[in-house]
Amino acid sequence: MNQTMIQFFHWYSEGKGKLWNHAKKQAEYLSGLGITSVWFPPAYKGTDGENSIGYDAYDLFDLGEFEQKNSVSTKYGTKENYINAIRALKEKNIQVIVDVVLGHKAGGDELEKFKAVKVDENNREKVISDVIEIESYTKFTFPGRGKKYSEFEWNFTCFSGVDYAEGRDSHIYKIKSEYGDDWEEMIDDEKGNYDYLMFNDIEHRNPHVREELNNWAKWYFDETDFDGVRLDALKHISFDFYKEWLTLLRSNSGKNIFAVGEYWAPGYLNLLQKYIEATEGCMSLFDSSLQNNFHTASKEGDSYDLRNILAETLTEADPLHSVSLVDNHDTQPLQDLEAPVEAWFKPIAYALILLREKGYPCIFYPDLYGAHYKDNDREGNEQEIFLDKVDGIEELLKARKENAYGIQRDYFEDANCLGWVREGDDEHDGCAVVLSNKDAYTKPMEMGEKYIGKTFYDVLGRSEEKVIIREDGWADFPVPAGNVSVWIPE
Repeated sequence: MNQTMIQFFHWYSEGKGKLWNHAKKQAEYLSGLGITSVWFPPAYKGTDGENSIGYDAYDLFDLGEFEQKNSVSTKYGTKENYINAIRALKEKNIQVIVDVVLGHKAGGDELEKFKAVKVDENNREKVISDVIEIESYTKFTFPGRGKKYSEFEWNFTCFSGVDYAEGRDSHIYKIKSEYGDDWEEMIDDEKGNYDYLMFNDIEHRNPHVREELNNWAKWYFDETDFDGVRLDALKHISFDFYKEWLTLLRSNSGKNIFAVGEYWAPGYLNLLQKYIEATEGCMSLFDSSLQNNFHTASKEGDSYDLRNILAETLTEADPLHSVSLVDNHDTQPLQDLEAPVEAWFKPIAYALILLREKGYPCIFYPDLYGAHYKDNDREGNEQEIFLDKVDGIEELLKARKENAYGIQRDYFEDANCLGWVREGDDEHDGCAVVLSNKDAYTKPMEMGEKYIGKTFYDVLGRSEEKVIIREDGWADFPVPAGNVSVWIPE
């Protein structure tokens, strides 16, 4: 069966402890669509308790169990709700992928004094102050949890930098420590060194920190029996750390844990490939280059040459390490990395990731369920956003589940009209996919001898015509204007 992931949340997912229970109720529906894995948001307590999205990680051991940060529950529910949702999904043979945030911590419990230097925010290698003593919230004692599950207390030696100093202006401060005056090595020189992202930046060269994070991973697996991990903000974390962390997690769990990382570098395939090489292929990456192509194509309309839609993408260059996507919580409207794919192009984009042989596709929660939210734009003006369910998304998912198998033949000769066929296999009928970003067309394609005389129809309902495969195995498939059709045998 084809593997298909869903990101089962977005940046503005409803709170009040509802998400885990919602996922539990959706298990059967998702299974019927051919979803084989669910990526959940960070499940541990953030700095604002039940209001935190989770990327402001406070206590990794608090999955909605302790009275901390003004709540027991996280935004998504209690630990019991979480475990129940995981069990419900697994009963339907759906794997669970957990979100792992190990680049920074936030919401420290006590102030500490230590030495640091200011660095230039646009070039973190450039020191712009003398060594000064600052106070920051770098001590984590977790008073609500106490010593349960772990006795480790985080202090300033566990961090390489902070962006808060009591009584001083907000700035990036590089902590003077025994683990080196420099930031940790990254694979790119963006901002001089992009080790520092936000809050208290974790110092992965500290052996006590590494041991704690390795112990936590084993504990987390034992508590939840997850199947995979989504690794946050790889651009800002030592690649050596994750090589070790994943090796130990797989060894300690006795399970070949799937891993996909977020190295967001739209248009820079070389950086994705460089990271995969540096980490010796121990994880997949989200194909930010392909998502960027989709965004661009949706903005440019019929002036975009569709023959380039897969150019310079990880899915084409290294499909075994690619997780393809159309949108996510960072690219959705009103987010900092906002680069959404326009609604008219989304059925086309989903056909390209769901019905071709390369890559591991991930669909986005609002594209299956819709979403409605409000937030401020970059100018500070409140905006109301309505995201509709993608037209035909369920049919596209079912076509992946039932028809996207076997030999693939591409017909990419036209700048505004693409097509391909999947021949199917011994257990599945194939399909023919045609799409256009301009006018309606008719696309001649070879379906294959096994389909001679068979009648095909468009499962998306864009066309009411029927297509009969000729004696040479070919047929002329109608192509809808600015849309996609998926043809399968009756």
